[in-house]
Formats: sequence, C-alpha cells, structure tokens
Amino acid sequence: MKELIKHIVQSLVDNPDKVEITEVIGEQTSVIELRVAKEDLGKVIGKRGRTAQAIRTILFAASIKKVHKRAVMEILE
Repeated sequence: MKELIKHIVQSLVDNPDKVEITEVIGEQTSVIELRVAKEDLGKVIGKRGRTAQAIRTILFAASIKKVHKRAVMEILE
C-alpha cells in the first residue's frame, strides 16, 4: 500500500523527491503518514479535499482487497 500511495503522490507534486511515507501497522488498521514539501501540500489535498479523498478511496479499496485490513492515510505538515 505504501508504494501505491508513493507512486500516486509523486506523480502529482513538483518535488517528488521530498515525498516521505511511513506506515504504522496495527492489528486491524494500518495508518499511512504522508509528508510532502510545503509548496506541494495544496496539490495533494486539492480543492475542497477532493484529491486527498480520491487517494484515500483508492487506498481503502486496495487495502481491503489485497491485505484484508483497513488502511487510513494521514497528511502531515
């Protein structure tokens, strides 16, 4: 899941080398923490949060299908 999100986010931002993703794995849920450059934060979030919501939807669907676990994405500043 980590690689999927990294690929999607790197294609959206101007500074793909500054994309950092960490994964905190729990029993039933994995939390993916995303950090991008400050100037790219708006591109990842999108208007009214639509881009971030779309990424979360893809992550949720892929995680249930592949890992049979729930995955949540947090965007950190």
